Amino acid sequence: MKFYSTNNTSSRVSFKEAVFNSMPQDKGLYMPVTIPRLDDKFINNLDSYTLPEIAFHVAQNLLGDDIPADDLKTIINDAINFYAPIVKLEEDVYVLELFHGPSLAFKDFGARFMSRIMSYFLEEGEKQLDILVATSGDTGGAVALGFLGVPNTRVTILYPKGKVSDIQELQLTTNGQNIRALEIDGTFDDCQALVKQAFTDDELNAKYRLTSANSINIARLIPQTFYYFNAYAQALKQGKNKIVFSVPSGNFGNIGAGLLAWKMGLPVEQFIAATNANDTVPQFLKSGVYQPKPSVATLSNAMDVGNPSNWVRIADMFKDDMSQLNKLITGYSFDDEETTKAINAVYNHYKYVVCPHTAIAWQALKDYQQDVPTDEAAGIFLSTAHPCKFPDVFSDEIASHIDTPAQVKELHAKTKKSVALGKDFEAFKDYLLNNA
Repeated sequence: MKFYSTNNTSSRVSFKEAVFNSMPQDKGLYMPVTIPRLDDKFINNLDSYTLPEIAFHVAQNLLGDDIPADDLKTIINDAINFYAPIVKLEEDVYVLELFHGPSLAFKDFGARFMSRIMSYFLEEGEKQLDILVATSGDTGGAVALGFLGVPNTRVTILYPKGKVSDIQELQLTTNGQNIRALEIDGTFDDCQALVKQAFTDDELNAKYRLTSANSINIARLIPQTFYYFNAYAQALKQGKNKIVFSVPSGNFGNIGAGLLAWKMGLPVEQFIAATNANDTVPQFLKSGVYQPKPSVATLSNAMDVGNPSNWVRIADMFKDDMSQLNKLITGYSFDDEETTKAINAVYNHYKYVVCPHTAIAWQALKDYQQDVPTDEAAGIFLSTAHPCKFPDVFSDEIASHIDTPAQVKELHAKTKKSVALGKDFEAFKDYLLNNA
């Protein structure tokens, strides 16, 4: 499979080049030249396949012969070695639990797959791979664990000071080895801008082999399609074949993967883009005007993105018919007060605890089902992180019902190690050049 830049649709690069270069020099994002449609027999019988089998079939169709079948199976079986169940909360309301991986967040799908893809493509004697990643919370922890100890790689994580939870920060800053963390005095958008500028800096690129582990990297996007197909497979087993997905949305890689799955033939009725106060996309869906704005801090910090990178990919997927995009996606946004009410409502209704991002997805689904009462589709809202990562947002009663995994308890015994920097590029560049 060949890939092109969204800023130059006539360009062509291999999957390996797209993974290692991450972002084209023209500042676009890589997309597959063709999006294959999976055969109806596979789609209609998804419920007869396991998650690794689904992942292999989807990846093989997207990547073609870039990776031999046996090698691809090995990569997937190693990377996707945890489950992602849908849990029924009430009739036609299901939650897709994506927090059963090692970092307790949905980012484990992308980070683990990508780290193994990069390790597979790295050849003996090649220049060390320097991976730059901006995080608004969960990406950093997933990437850190995904790449920890991977030979010939070094990861530099940029995170916004005071804008990630304590547990998220510990996941970013306590790894050591080939993982280092930079605490940026700014927002996630500032962190993301620094990473993007580094990729187009001649001096840095001459000295280092730079790539990204953010969702701008196509190797992050592909494995996120797996859980959409798998969720649909589980719904089929429960007699549901009309599905609406409600997706907590920040940088829009998650819902972008869902739309890619739809393009590949997954019969989704509707996608709901659920955001916090950073509502650039919901406002666009209402007005038709795409107007990025500075991000604001919220309880759902991993979604604090005012200028989502992956919207470029989504717009590219629908460039031939933007009206189709407006029919397929509905946007909702909620402030912190509404988020807290949703957390409490989920607990009171189901005795189920959700993180603030997941609460927003649930509320968006419930609002959609109220707004479109004739829609007979079952709703699946995505739970993107374990609630234990956000202890400060819960009442004492709800907090007492959170089962904290052992790996989180172990984090508190570790020591934070990070370097504080401002948001100016020259200081970041100087750090990279003088900390080889």
